[in-house]
This record gives sequence, C-alpha cells and structure tokens, in this order.
Amino acid sequence: MPQWFYVVLWLILALVFFALEAATVQLVSIWLAVGSLAALVVSMLNGSLFVQIGVCLIVTGICLVFTRPFFQKVLAVKKISTNADRAVGSVGIVTEDIEDAFDKGRVTVDGLSWKARSANGETLPAGTRVTVREMQGVTLTVEKAP
Repeated sequence: MPQWFYVVLWLILALVFFALEAATVQLVSIWLAVGSLAALVVSMLNGSLFVQIGVCLIVTGICLVFTRPFFQKVLAVKKISTNADRAVGSVGIVTEDIEDAFDKGRVTVDGLSWKARSANGETLPAGTRVTVREMQGVTLTVEKAP
C-alpha cells in the first residue's frame, strides 16, 4: 500500500474515535484517538505499518494508564444527599395505624409526616415507636423500634 493510504487511514480512525468520544462523553475512545494521532505522525514520517500499530498501542496504553484514574476522579458523579435521605435509620412515631393490607399508615419522622408501610407486614397501631429501614419514593418502610 502507498504511504499516503496509511496517513489517511490513521486520520480517519482518529476522527472516528474523536466523534465517538464526543457522542458518548464517557471517556471510552479518547485514548484510541490520541494513539491514532501518534500513529498518524509516525506514518507521515514513513514508519512501517508495524511501527505505526505499535506506536498506536503504546501511546493508547500510556494515556489510559496515566490519565484514566485522574479523569475518573474529576468526572465522578457525586451523590447529593437530600433531607429525605436522613430519614433512613431515624426513629419516628406512627400517627395513623399502619395496615399494609389496606395500604394505609403514616408516621412522623423529624417533624415530617410520611406515608408508611411495615417492613414485615405486621399492623402497627398509632403511637408505636418505629425505626425507618428504607425509603421508596415518598413511602417509608418501618419496623418497631427496640
């Protein structure tokens, strides 16, 4: 194959990998794009195909090893806790009998009223102290407090 063919091939590969990265924004193919650009330079300097492939793989690997941990740390999605998340583990008081069979029951936790259901299916009368075990949407799953 003529040398210009490999130059065009590496350029197309680099553009494809950059386009994939732009489409996903998940740092999936950016390293392959950088490796392809390095191979493109080697191709322009008339390096053999095996050298071009080797440079592509080595540069891709180096970029991956040294930059991925940094980008994962910087771009990590951080969970933002809400005030509602604080209800889990808290102790509350049943304000309306909890009867799972009839899908009724309310508790007050930290001054807020919540729809509630029993963790083990038992009926909990009003006035019972309960511990919040789980939250699903706006419904708390509770059990008798020790």
